[in-house]
Amino acid sequence: MTTKEQRRAWVLTRVVKGELTMAEGAELVGLSERQLWRLRAAYERDGPAGLVHGNRGRSSTRRLEAGMRARIIELRRAYGDVNDTHLTELLAEREAIVISRESLRQVLRAAGIASPRRHRSPHYRSRRPRMPAEGLLLQLDGSRHDWLEGRGPWLALVGAIDDATGKVPAAVFREQEDAAGYLTILRDTIETCGIPGAIYRDRHSAFAPTNPGPSEPGAPAELSQVGRALVELGVGSIVAGSAQAKGRIERLWGTFQDRLVVELRLAGVDDLASANAFLGSYLVRHNARFAVPAADPVPAWRPVPAGLRLDRVLVFKYRCKVARDHTVHLDRRVLQLPPGRGGRGYAGRIVEVHLRLDGSIVAFDGERQLAVSAAPLDPGQLRAQDADRAAPGLVPAPATIPWTPPSDHPWKRVRSDSKLYKQRLTESLGS
Repeated sequence: MTTKEQRRAWVLTRVVKGELTMAEGAELVGLSERQLWRLRAAYERDGPAGLVHGNRGRSSTRRLEAGMRARIIELRRAYGDVNDTHLTELLAEREAIVISRESLRQVLRAAGIASPRRHRSPHYRSRRPRMPAEGLLLQLDGSRHDWLEGRGPWLALVGAIDDATGKVPAAVFREQEDAAGYLTILRDTIETCGIPGAIYRDRHSAFAPTNPGPSEPGAPAELSQVGRALVELGVGSIVAGSAQAKGRIERLWGTFQDRLVVELRLAGVDDLASANAFLGSYLVRHNARFAVPAADPVPAWRPVPAGLRLDRVLVFKYRCKVARDHTVHLDRRVLQLPPGRGGRGYAGRIVEVHLRLDGSIVAFDGERQLAVSAAPLDPGQLRAQDADRAAPGLVPAPATIPWTPPSDHPWKRVRSDSKLYKQRLTESLGS
């Protein structure tokens, strides 16, 4: 008997002996007189055993059947390392098995199946409030991971998450975290939602050069391709001081590495193209499951200004000088420019060459778009091409001894703010 039942037995014993009235006994046990009369009848009929609840020791009528428990354990092992909440959703969607997360947890722990995630002891961190409206701040980051679990190459997932709602407006799989991935998600976000007020990002070289060269006083800072696109779009760029500062997107990677990996496996995805094809439908379900309402229901996305063409902003831009044969060189490619109006040439002029995200190349002379085509190969390129066909996979040796610059050459000058200067200074002090 429990302590409460023992107290009830002691009070009823005194009531039966006449030492207490029913009203006094009911007050002592915290029950009404009507309930105490019911317990007195059971006590006089069965003794102290009459005060024990009749369901004690019996199995619940809502207990899962042994066959269902075995089926859940079998499916858990078939799905692999899936967390309890995700497995609950998968069972409901794929197997028509509706079970609460707590009941599922009890079934798995009783079978000796632990959670795949290990939680470290928490450290104190203050919580930063969310932005009040959707579109004010967009957190950008990339995560390189074995998303295909060995069925294909390692991929980098580049994505964005809205700070106010937790929605993922865009994401893309890339072979590596690069500027093209960030330009792609910016384009997809602007086309579906609008222009964000600012982005929150780390110090990846796609956003700003890691080792910018010396600049003149008052000259504008050197920009990367993504940084230049943000300036043209009027989007602020905020650098996070640590990974914890942009914790919303860091937690997103944890959720994706926990759930998306399983979904990709169940869908049979094994390459980059099929992973990107699957990602769109998954983001719809992810946003429906994890997004939260913003404090301000009016979104703050800005529309694209009139006259601003995204296909001239979200590209790779290069300023190239036109050679005498009206060609420009871009990334080991030689491009031929067509003649201008009336056969006018462009030799010696600076044109802006755009490498678009789809791989196409266009050139602009001011606002005039110039069609470009691949230029015929020169003799050196033809000889190199012939050598490659004669000995595929072999790199031809240099024809001359490589030139080594002298010690006083500008290439070997060390700036006072460089890492090499500090290293040499440390070595000299140590000696």
